[in-house]
Amino acid sequence: MLRNRAGTQNSIVFSSLSILGTLGSKPRNLAGAFASTFLILTITAAAIALARPQLSNTYTERKASGIDIVVAMDVSTSMEIDDFIINGRRVDRTTAARLVVRNFIQLRPNDRIGLIPFAGQPYQESPITLEHDWLLSKLDSVRPNQELSQGTAIGSAIAASAVRLDKREDSKSRIIILITDGSNNSGRMSPITAAELAKELGIRVYTVAIGTKEGRLPNFKQRFPSQEFDTKTLEQIAEITDAQYYRAKSTEDLQSTFSTIDQLEKTEVKRNVITEKKDLHFYFIVAAISFLLIYTVLTTFTVPPSPN
Repeated sequence: MLRNRAGTQNSIVFSSLSILGTLGSKPRNLAGAFASTFLILTITAAAIALARPQLSNTYTERKASGIDIVVAMDVSTSMEIDDFIINGRRVDRTTAARLVVRNFIQLRPNDRIGLIPFAGQPYQESPITLEHDWLLSKLDSVRPNQELSQGTAIGSAIAASAVRLDKREDSKSRIIILITDGSNNSGRMSPITAAELAKELGIRVYTVAIGTKEGRLPNFKQRFPSQEFDTKTLEQIAEITDAQYYRAKSTEDLQSTFSTIDQLEKTEVKRNVITEKKDLHFYFIVAAISFLLIYTVLTTFTVPPSPN
């Protein structure tokens, strides 16, 4: 009697139970997706390691040229005379000398250079050094000072410069560049005696007379009578020490003088280029092994989803 008759309808109807079976497989499929990413990272890191990457650090070892220089600069009151022209503007002799000496120092980065200003006596402004930035800062402060002992002690300036240079026993060449606008009228040593001392020590003294004959300070600034350049003495100093005498009547003359000295005292400087290399492939090998382990773990515990 019950054949071909429908039974009682269920109160809850399920379309399919297959959706319940997939709930546990999604996290495993997600892990599998990550596994492929780590496989790619493993291959990439291994490839980079095989290329043996290196980190290079190259630097140049700086050495002194072997030429030691002392610039002895006159800072007597007469150096305030403004008979030089720079960029169309009148400047005093000290300003012109500082500008040209600055350029000279910057062109010789491998030379040890010192600075001795002098008036009635020499003053050590900077010892002989390779620290040119510091030297240039000292140069900027060099100027005539009424509080200094006035006069022009050329002989004492040469002697003081020679003493500084004589302490440099490893020097290949030692020179003094003497810049003055007057004749010797002060100091305890004559210029000729000082030049002979420099000659015995193997030091050349380049003498530079700076300024025009017409240039004079106003009378109220003069502490000493006006004097012409002692050209003969300056020439003798240069001759005794196997150097040269120069006359600079303008900024151009002064620049030309220092350019000539720069060429005369050139020396070949050998620089050592040092390259340090550090192998980096070890880090990529470690990374490749780490990625491979992670990939292995993920694939081991990944179960593919059951078919519907």
